[in-house]
Amino acid sequence: MTAARYRRIVLKLSGEALSGKQGYGIDPAIIQSVAKQIKEVAELGVEIAVVVGGGNIWRGKVGSEMGMDRANADYMGMLATVMNSLALQDSLENNGIPTRVQTSIEMRQVAEPYIRRKAIRHLEKKRVVIFAAGTGNPYFSTDTTAALRAAEVEADVILMAKNNVDGVYNADPKLDKDAEKYDQLSYMDVLNEGLGVMDSTASSLCMDNDIALLVFSITEEGNIKKAVLGENIGTIVRGK
Repeated sequence: MTAARYRRIVLKLSGEALSGKQGYGIDPAIIQSVAKQIKEVAELGVEIAVVVGGGNIWRGKVGSEMGMDRANADYMGMLATVMNSLALQDSLENNGIPTRVQTSIEMRQVAEPYIRRKAIRHLEKKRVVIFAAGTGNPYFSTDTTAALRAAEVEADVILMAKNNVDGVYNADPKLDKDAEKYDQLSYMDVLNEGLGVMDSTASSLCMDNDIALLVFSITEEGNIKKAVLGENIGTIVRGK
């Protein structure tokens, strides 16, 4: 068996990645596919944490545009991530993978509160840990949550799974047929060129804590395992 390149990973899933072609809600076939791909990685002995977005259900930005208070709109987005996390937990456990959901907003009847030491212990016991409810604070994205949790649990890499995009480009490949894909970038490149990899807060946090980021497509079966094995897919971002 080929050895995994990484010992402990944070997998960042967008909410849109779970909605599939329908664009809203959770596509059962997609979430089952993601669960099976995570199982493949778990069977390699890799310790897996997951951060899931909530954009398939609610976006705080949309709420703000509707005239809602920004903090309230963001809290609604955090609750959307909890719904996605519970759905993913159910799919993983149906595939025989022990899973724990930890939330930044306390809701003990639903999931464990986020406790760093407990999260690390779960990972050491080869349980998948899903971090829900963002950082627990408005104005921060789930990209920033992924960067923060990766630093806290000392993950080797953040695997950023994108929907229908196989890496980082210098322009939107859906709109510009001449868009060029990057194989490797620095965080300073991302910040200076305004590339839409992750928000600037998350990029700065990764750069300051020397956390590598791999951006790849989730839509192709087996890509999570390929990323963990170090195969040449997507775009790697690291360093200054």
